[in-house]
Amino acid sequence: MGVQPSRHPTRYWHRLEDGRIQCDVCPRTCRLKAGQQGLCFVRTCADDRILLTSYGRSSGFCVDPIEKKPLNHFLPGTPVLSFGTAGCNLACRFCQNWDMSKSRQVDTLAAGATPAAIARKAEALGCRGVAYTYNDPVIFLEYARDTALACRERGILNLAVTAGYVSPGAREDLFSAMDAANVDLKAFTDDFYRRLCGGRLAPVLETLEYLKQETRVWLELTTLLIPGHNDSKAELEPMCAWVREHLGPETPMHFTAFHPDWKLRDLPPTPLETLTRARAIARRTGIRYAYTGNVRDAVGGSTWCHRCGALLIERDWYRLGTWGLTPEGKCMACGTACAGRFESKPVSWGARRVPVSMPV
Repeated sequence: MGVQPSRHPTRYWHRLEDGRIQCDVCPRTCRLKAGQQGLCFVRTCADDRILLTSYGRSSGFCVDPIEKKPLNHFLPGTPVLSFGTAGCNLACRFCQNWDMSKSRQVDTLAAGATPAAIARKAEALGCRGVAYTYNDPVIFLEYARDTALACRERGILNLAVTAGYVSPGAREDLFSAMDAANVDLKAFTDDFYRRLCGGRLAPVLETLEYLKQETRVWLELTTLLIPGHNDSKAELEPMCAWVREHLGPETPMHFTAFHPDWKLRDLPPTPLETLTRARAIARRTGIRYAYTGNVRDAVGGSTWCHRCGALLIERDWYRLGTWGLTPEGKCMACGTACAGRFESKPVSWGARRVPVSMPV
């Protein structure tokens, strides 16, 4: 039996002269009449304002490794409680989580919990953090922020997995409650964003610069490489150069493999060679920590000292092996600091994915 979503007040909207209400949470600025929903599906115009209909409801909860976000330099090896809702504010034709992010069915929101209940559950399960993921916390900002604040009261860290497609005011509101973020930099051309995502590149770059320059949020980037669309040397070189110049050479970049899904089922999966080449381009450009993902690649998935080349954190999928960091997060071979936040002793949750039942 389906559930009836709640209607929670939101902050980012204003009334237009023609009587419509404009949602201001993201650059789409959906202009809605009474009863209409934004492209994200979960923000609707009702009672002469914008309401969030997914507050307190989720597509599901599970505990999984922090490396799956992916975050390789923020408490590696630790378990995190992950959840998302339904809908998305982009329209990516290649979405790998389309069953949740593209859902326009309230039945998708079958699990439910208050922010306080999520914080209690994360603590009880021994999770170091809660990850807002699967679709995008931007569109369930109020639920994500309230949950993050409840988690902070219990010493639980907060991780945003996002496309970074968010407006300035909402951006500050969301990330002020976050400790780490993995931002999906989908490509480095506006044409790609417009054709394949229904969005624009500039707002994402603005979010990245904001995170790096104006917050203390630990930042990592992910780019899903799609054969023939965003995997060329001509695009990857300027992308990596921009990251080095604007975000710093210590910002980790993850190049992950596409598999045919949603509306791009006619393309082949990304070859490992493409990911390896992208990683090499990043390293050659000056990026200190570059990774391959969605494939089994021990070299590309592991962390190496940027100065002496020693193995710092060995990874086999999501399992950790050799640990070459001191308790202070420095290379045991040469003493160079590795950027990130690390435990004094290595933790290894492994590749386990544990579904979690939550109270409504």
